[in-house]
Amino acid sequence: MQSRGVLPEDAPDPRVEHNRRLRDMPSPVMGLIVQPSLEDTDSIGISDGSDGAGYTEFSVSITYTLWRNPADRSDPVNLAVLDHDKRAAIEMATPWPRPAWLIEQVQRMRYPQLWEAVRTTWSRDLTAYTTLAQRLVDHANDILNNQYRDPSIRPGFPPAPRVTESSVNPAVTVAVDGVATPAAEIDTDPFVYAIGAETAPRTVVTAVLPRSELQHIRIAFATGPTVAADTR
Repeated sequence: MQSRGVLPEDAPDPRVEHNRRLRDMPSPVMGLIVQPSLEDTDSIGISDGSDGAGYTEFSVSITYTLWRNPADRSDPVNLAVLDHDKRAAIEMATPWPRPAWLIEQVQRMRYPQLWEAVRTTWSRDLTAYTTLAQRLVDHANDILNNQYRDPSIRPGFPPAPRVTESSVNPAVTVAVDGVATPAAEIDTDPFVYAIGAETAPRTVVTAVLPRSELQHIRIAFATGPTVAADTR
Protein backbone atom coordinates (compact mmCIF):
# COMPACT_ATOMS: atom_id res chain seq x y z
CA MET A 1 0.00 0.00 0.00
CA GLN A 2 1.24 3.47 -0.86
CA SER A 3 0.95 6.12 1.84
CA ARG A 4 -0.05 9.57 0.70
CA GLY A 5 3.00 11.42 -0.61
CA VAL A 6 5.29 8.40 -0.25
CA LEU A 7 6.58 6.49 -3.27
CA PRO A 8 6.80 2.72 -2.76
CA GLU A 9 10.20 1.10 -3.21
CA ASP A 10 9.05 -0.53 -6.46
CA ALA A 11 7.62 2.65 -8.01
CA PRO A 12 8.46 2.71 -11.73
CA ASP A 13 11.26 4.94 -12.94
CA PRO A 14 9.60 7.82 -14.85
CA ARG A 15 12.49 7.81 -17.32
CA VAL A 16 11.13 4.56 -18.76
CA GLU A 17 7.87 6.24 -19.75
CA HIS A 18 9.69 9.32 -21.04
CA ASN A 19 11.88 7.18 -23.27
CA ARG A 20 8.82 5.35 -24.55
CA ARG A 21 7.26 8.67 -25.52
CA LEU A 22 10.36 9.59 -27.51
CA ARG A 23 8.98 7.32 -30.23
CA ASP A 24 6.23 9.89 -30.82
CA MET A 25 8.75 12.61 -31.70
CA PRO A 26 8.36 13.29 -35.45
CA SER A 27 12.00 14.41 -35.88
CA PRO A 28 15.37 13.17 -34.57
CA VAL A 29 16.22 14.36 -31.07
CA MET A 30 19.44 16.37 -30.77
CA GLY A 31 21.84 16.81 -27.89
CA LEU A 32 25.32 18.13 -27.27
CA ILE A 33 28.15 15.99 -28.60
CA VAL A 34 29.70 13.39 -26.32
CA GLN A 35 32.27 15.03 -24.06
CA PRO A 36 33.81 14.11 -20.70
CA SER A 37 32.35 17.08 -18.84
CA LEU A 38 28.72 16.24 -19.62
CA GLU A 39 26.75 13.23 -18.44
CA ASP A 40 23.38 12.41 -19.92
CA THR A 41 21.38 10.36 -17.40
CA ASP A 42 18.20 10.05 -19.50
CA SER A 43 16.73 13.02 -17.64
CA ILE A 44 14.46 14.36 -20.36
CA GLY A 45 11.45 16.62 -20.44
CA ILE A 46 8.69 16.27 -23.02
CA SER A 47 5.99 18.77 -23.95
CA ASP A 48 3.53 18.67 -26.80
CA GLY A 49 0.42 20.21 -28.27
CA SER A 50 -2.23 18.50 -30.35
CA ASP A 51 -5.59 18.84 -32.06
CA GLY A 52 -7.96 16.49 -33.87
CA ALA A 53 -5.40 15.91 -36.61
CA GLY A 54 -2.58 14.90 -34.24
CA TYR A 55 0.42 16.66 -32.80
CA THR A 56 0.83 20.34 -33.58
CA GLU A 57 4.22 20.52 -31.85
CA PHE A 58 6.52 18.26 -29.88
CA SER A 59 9.56 19.22 -27.78
CA VAL A 60 12.19 17.08 -26.07
CA SER A 61 14.60 18.69 -23.59
CA ILE A 62 17.74 17.06 -22.18
CA THR A 63 19.25 17.79 -18.77
CA TYR A 64 22.94 17.10 -18.16
CA THR A 65 25.10 16.66 -15.10
CA LEU A 66 28.19 18.88 -15.38
CA TRP A 67 31.61 17.61 -14.30
CA ARG A 68 34.11 20.44 -14.05
CA ASN A 69 36.90 17.92 -13.47
CA PRO A 70 35.71 14.74 -15.22
CA ALA A 71 39.06 13.02 -14.65
CA ASP A 72 38.39 12.98 -10.89
CA ARG A 73 34.72 13.02 -9.96
CA SER A 74 35.62 13.11 -6.26
CA ASP A 75 37.24 16.54 -6.73
CA PRO A 76 35.24 19.09 -4.68
CA VAL A 77 35.31 21.43 -7.67
CA ASN A 78 32.56 19.22 -9.13
CA LEU A 79 30.12 20.00 -6.32
CA ALA A 80 27.18 22.36 -6.76
CA VAL A 81 26.57 25.32 -4.49
CA LEU A 82 23.54 24.24 -2.45
CA ASP A 83 21.18 26.31 -0.36
CA HIS A 84 19.94 25.07 3.02
CA ASP A 85 16.75 23.49 1.65
CA LYS A 86 18.52 21.48 -1.06
CA ARG A 87 21.22 20.30 1.32
CA ALA A 88 18.57 19.22 3.83
CA ALA A 89 16.67 17.31 1.13
CA ILE A 90 19.81 15.40 0.15
CA GLU A 91 20.77 14.53 3.70
CA MET A 92 17.28 13.70 4.95
CA ALA A 93 16.85 10.09 6.05
CA THR A 94 13.40 8.54 5.55
CA PRO A 95 11.90 5.78 7.71
CA TRP A 96 10.75 3.93 4.58
CA PRO A 97 12.70 2.49 1.63
CA ARG A 98 12.81 4.59 -1.51
CA PRO A 99 13.11 3.56 -5.17
CA ALA A 100 16.71 3.25 -6.34
CA TRP A 101 16.10 5.73 -9.15
CA LEU A 102 14.84 8.34 -6.67
CA ILE A 103 17.88 7.90 -4.44
CA GLU A 104 20.07 8.37 -7.52
CA GLN A 105 18.25 11.57 -8.47
CA VAL A 106 18.54 13.00 -4.97
CA GLN A 107 22.26 12.26 -4.77
CA ARG A 108 22.78 13.81 -8.20
CA MET A 109 21.59 17.11 -6.74
CA ARG A 110 25.07 17.39 -5.21
CA TYR A 111 26.42 18.22 -8.67
CA PRO A 112 25.56 21.02 -11.11
CA GLN A 113 22.62 20.20 -13.37
CA LEU A 114 22.25 21.88 -16.75
CA TRP A 115 18.46 21.86 -16.57
CA GLU A 116 16.78 21.30 -19.97
CA ALA A 117 19.96 22.60 -21.58
CA VAL A 118 19.19 21.29 -25.08
CA ARG A 119 15.72 21.32 -26.61
CA THR A 120 14.59 19.86 -29.93
CA THR A 121 11.27 21.27 -31.13
CA TRP A 122 9.18 20.07 -34.06
CA SER A 123 6.27 22.18 -35.33
CA ARG A 124 3.59 20.99 -37.73
CA ASP A 125 2.65 24.49 -38.85
CA LEU A 126 5.09 27.27 -39.61
CA THR A 127 4.13 30.55 -37.96
CA ALA A 128 5.78 33.57 -36.38
CA TYR A 129 5.88 31.58 -33.14
CA THR A 130 7.81 28.63 -34.60
CA THR A 131 10.81 30.42 -36.11
CA LEU A 132 14.31 29.61 -34.90
CA ALA A 133 14.65 33.08 -33.36
CA GLN A 134 11.40 32.77 -31.42
CA ARG A 135 12.15 29.23 -30.23
CA LEU A 136 15.57 30.40 -29.05
CA VAL A 137 14.01 33.31 -27.16
CA ASP A 138 11.37 31.03 -25.61
CA HIS A 139 13.97 28.51 -24.43
CA ALA A 140 16.23 31.21 -23.01
CA ASN A 141 13.36 32.78 -21.08
CA ASP A 142 12.29 29.39 -19.74
CA ILE A 143 15.75 28.84 -18.29
CA LEU A 144 16.12 32.38 -16.98
CA ASN A 145 12.72 32.43 -15.30
CA ASN A 146 13.14 29.00 -13.71
CA GLN A 147 16.83 28.94 -12.84
CA TYR A 148 17.62 32.65 -12.42
CA ARG A 149 14.29 33.95 -11.18
CA ASP A 150 14.13 37.63 -10.25
CA PRO A 151 13.38 37.72 -6.49
CA SER A 152 11.46 40.96 -6.93
CA ILE A 153 8.68 39.13 -8.83
CA ARG A 154 5.75 38.38 -6.55
CA PRO A 155 4.70 34.72 -6.31
CA GLY A 156 1.82 33.90 -8.62
CA PHE A 157 2.67 36.64 -11.10
CA PRO A 158 4.05 35.58 -14.50
CA PRO A 159 7.58 36.85 -15.09
CA ALA A 160 8.23 39.25 -17.93
CA PRO A 161 10.43 38.08 -20.82
CA ARG A 162 14.09 38.54 -20.00
CA VAL A 163 15.26 38.43 -23.63
CA THR A 164 13.46 39.26 -26.88
CA GLU A 165 14.05 38.69 -30.59
CA SER A 166 16.04 41.93 -30.69
CA SER A 167 18.71 40.04 -28.72
CA VAL A 168 19.11 37.38 -31.42
CA ASN A 169 22.17 37.40 -33.69
CA PRO A 170 21.24 35.37 -36.82
CA ALA A 171 24.71 35.43 -38.40
CA VAL A 172 26.60 32.59 -36.68
CA THR A 173 27.23 28.90 -37.32
CA VAL A 174 27.30 25.79 -35.15
CA ALA A 175 28.33 22.21 -35.83
CA VAL A 176 25.40 19.81 -36.29
CA ASP A 177 26.48 16.21 -36.77
CA GLY A 178 29.91 17.53 -37.73
CA VAL A 179 28.65 20.00 -40.36
CA ALA A 180 28.89 23.77 -39.93
CA THR A 181 25.27 24.92 -40.00
CA PRO A 182 23.71 28.40 -40.10
CA ALA A 183 22.61 29.30 -36.60
CA ALA A 184 21.35 32.05 -34.31
CA GLU A 185 22.62 33.04 -30.89
CA ILE A 186 21.78 35.18 -27.88
CA ASP A 187 25.02 36.49 -26.40
CA THR A 188 23.68 39.48 -24.49
CA ASP A 189 22.43 38.01 -21.21
CA PRO A 190 24.76 38.03 -18.17
CA PHE A 191 23.58 34.62 -16.96
CA VAL A 192 23.17 32.41 -20.04
CA TYR A 193 24.41 31.91 -23.58
CA ALA A 194 21.94 30.52 -26.12
CA ILE A 195 22.43 29.11 -29.61
CA GLY A 196 20.27 27.14 -32.02
CA ALA A 197 19.85 25.92 -35.57
CA GLU A 198 17.33 24.36 -37.92
CA THR A 199 18.11 20.63 -38.12
CA ALA A 200 15.28 19.21 -40.21
CA PRO A 201 12.12 20.46 -41.90
CA ARG A 202 10.01 22.19 -39.23
CA THR A 203 12.55 21.29 -36.54
CA VAL A 204 14.98 23.40 -34.52
CA VAL A 205 17.47 22.59 -31.79
CA THR A 206 18.33 25.16 -29.14
CA ALA A 207 20.82 25.14 -26.27
CA VAL A 208 20.76 27.48 -23.28
CA LEU A 209 23.86 27.18 -21.11
CA PRO A 210 25.10 28.94 -17.97
CA ARG A 211 27.66 31.53 -18.97
CA SER A 212 29.72 30.73 -15.87
CA GLU A 213 30.25 27.13 -17.07
CA LEU A 214 30.97 27.70 -20.78
CA GLN A 215 34.66 26.99 -20.28
CA HIS A 216 33.75 23.37 -19.51
CA ILE A 217 31.40 22.80 -22.46
CA ARG A 218 32.04 22.21 -26.15
CA ILE A 219 29.06 23.59 -28.05
CA ALA A 220 28.22 21.31 -30.95
CA PHE A 221 25.12 19.22 -31.62
CA ALA A 222 24.69 15.55 -32.51
CA THR A 223 21.71 13.34 -33.27
CA GLY A 224 20.47 10.96 -30.62
CA PRO A 225 18.16 10.92 -27.58
CA THR A 226 21.08 10.24 -25.23
CA VAL A 227 24.24 11.52 -26.84
CA ALA A 228 26.40 12.69 -23.93
CA ALA A 229 26.88 9.28 -22.39
CA ASP A 230 28.41 8.51 -19.01
CA THR A 231 32.17 8.42 -19.61
CA ARG A 232 33.26 6.82 -16.39
